[in-house]
Amino acid sequence: MEIDKLNSLIELYFKKCKEVDENKPFLRWLKQEKLIYTWKDTKEKIFKLSNKVESLIKKGDRCLILSENRPYWLISDIAIMNAGGVSVPIFTTYSSNDYKYILNDCKPSLIIVSNQDQFEKIKNYINPEVRNIISFDGIKYESFLMKDILEDTKYEKKINQNLNRSSPACIIYTSGTSGNPKGVVLSHGGILSNCEGAVELLSPLIKEKDPVFLTWLPLSHSYEHTVQFIQIIVGARVFYAESLEKLISNMDIAKPTIMTAVPRFYQNLYTKINMNFQKQKGFKKFLIDQTLKLGKKILKKQELNFIEKINNFLCKNLVRKKIQKQFGGNIQAFVSGGGALDQNIGEFLNAIGLPTLQGYGLTEASPVVSCNLPELVKVETVGPPFRTNKVKIAEDGEILIKGENIMLGYWNQKEETEKVIKDGWLHTGDIGEFDQNNYLKITDRKKDIIVNLGGDNISPSKIENILCLNEFIKQSLVYGDKKNYLVALIVAEKEIKDEKIKLIIENINKNLSLIEKIKKFVLIYQEFTIENGMLTPTLKLKRKEIIKNYKQQLENLYLN
Repeated sequence: MEIDKLNSLIELYFKKCKEVDENKPFLRWLKQEKLIYTWKDTKEKIFKLSNKVESLIKKGDRCLILSENRPYWLISDIAIMNAGGVSVPIFTTYSSNDYKYILNDCKPSLIIVSNQDQFEKIKNYINPEVRNIISFDGIKYESFLMKDILEDTKYEKKINQNLNRSSPACIIYTSGTSGNPKGVVLSHGGILSNCEGAVELLSPLIKEKDPVFLTWLPLSHSYEHTVQFIQIIVGARVFYAESLEKLISNMDIAKPTIMTAVPRFYQNLYTKINMNFQKQKGFKKFLIDQTLKLGKKILKKQELNFIEKINNFLCKNLVRKKIQKQFGGNIQAFVSGGGALDQNIGEFLNAIGLPTLQGYGLTEASPVVSCNLPELVKVETVGPPFRTNKVKIAEDGEILIKGENIMLGYWNQKEETEKVIKDGWLHTGDIGEFDQNNYLKITDRKKDIIVNLGGDNISPSKIENILCLNEFIKQSLVYGDKKNYLVALIVAEKEIKDEKIKLIIENINKNLSLIEKIKKFVLIYQEFTIENGMLTPTLKLKRKEIIKNYKQQLENLYLN
C-alpha cells in the first residue's frame, strides 16, 4: 500500500478492507471473550454508524468520544471521520475541571459515551451545542443506543471522498503550562505520514507472522490513537485488554507479536521479573547472571568468545524462551513511547529476550518522531528520526521538527500555536543531540512539564498554584518526572505540622485528576528566595536548583 498517495484515513481503511479476507478476525475485546469482529463485521458497523452520525452533525463538527478501549471505540472514530466530523477523544481519568473546560472549548455537537459511569463525569457540563448523544450500553439521558443503530438493515455504503491530507482528523487534548489542556488539531496527512514511518520500522518484525497487537494504553492517547491506523495498514488482529492488572494474563490469550506501551508498564515488568530473579540460587542464579551479562554484550554488538557462545545457547533455551512464553511466546518487539525509558530497564529487558525499542514523540507531531531500529537498539537513545519528518538541533540545543506530521495548530489558540511553530519548525521544548549513528538522545527538558511513567503530560505549575491558594501553604514544588505518581515539597510556617498539610492535600486531591493527585510530600520551613538562589528575579521557581537541594528527600518518598 502506497501510504503517501492516500488522501485520508478513511481512504486507508476502506482500501485495506478490499485487500484482506473479509472473514478474517479483526477486533476482539477480552472483557467479552466470545465477541470477535471480522473485517466484514467492522466495516458494516462503520457504515451504519457513519450514516447515523452524518444525519446528526454538520461537516467539521466536533464529536466527543468518552469510553474505555473496546471495538466500538475504533468503529466510532472511523465513523465520525467518514461522516465528515472531527473526532475529539478524551481520557476517562480527567478531573471534572478538565471535562468542563474541554466541552466548553471544543463545543461538540455530538457526544459518544460508553456507559452511565462515564456519562456521570460530563453530564453537568453538557452545553447547548451538544445536540445529540450516542451511548454504547445505555444511559439515563435521552440518547441513541448503539445496539439500535447497528441493527439497521437499510443503510448506505457511503465512503467520504471529500477529505484530503490537510483536513482535520481529530483534536487530542494535551496538558498545557497555563493549566488548561490544549486541543492539538491533527490532520489526516499528519497521521498517515506518521504511520508511513512506523510501518517502515515494523516491517522486519512482521514478515514471518501475521501481526497481533494487544492494546491497553487509552485510545484517547495520541500514541495509541495513531497505532490504530498502523494496525489497519498491516492487517493486524487487535485484542483490547481488560485492564492493566490483567495485562499479563491477557497476553497469554492474545499472544501478541507487537505491543506498544509507556515506560510505567516496562518498569512494572522489570520489577516483577527482577524480584523473581533475586530469589534464585545455585545453577539457576548462574544462568540468570549469564543471561543478563551476555544479553547486554549482544545488545552492544560485542563479540562473544567460544565459552560465552555455549553459555548463551543455554541461556537462550533455558531462560529467555521461558520468559518469552510467559508473555504469549510470540513477542517480536515491545515499543516504548510517551516518556523516557530508564536505560537500565531497557538493557535488562533486551538482555532477557524481550526486545524493547524506545521511541520519542509528542502529541503535536502525530505523535512519533523517532524510534530505535530492531537491528540496532541503543537504549540510551530514542533512535533515528522517521524518514517522514526532519529533525534538527537548534543553537540552544532544542529539538526542532518539521514535516507533514506536525499539527495544524492548537484549537482556538493562535498565539500558543505561533509560539511553538516558527517557520514550519515545531519547537519541542526538549533538549537533545545526535550520536554517530544519527540516533537522537534526549538530554534535558526546556519546558516545565512533568512526563510520568504513563506518558502523561502534567503541568506542575497548575497544581502548585492550586496548592498555594491554601492559606497554610506558602510555596510548593511538584515533582514526579519519570515516576509513577506525584509528590510535593511544601513550604509552610514552623507551627504547621504534617497532619495539617496531609488533610489540606487530601482535600485538594478531590478536585484533581488521577494523574495530578499528590500522593506524598515533604514539609519544609525554609522559603525559596532570590537570595538563596531558588527564585528568579521575577519570582519564578528555579526548579533545577530546588530539586538539586532537596533531591534526596524527594526521592526518599518513592522508597516505600
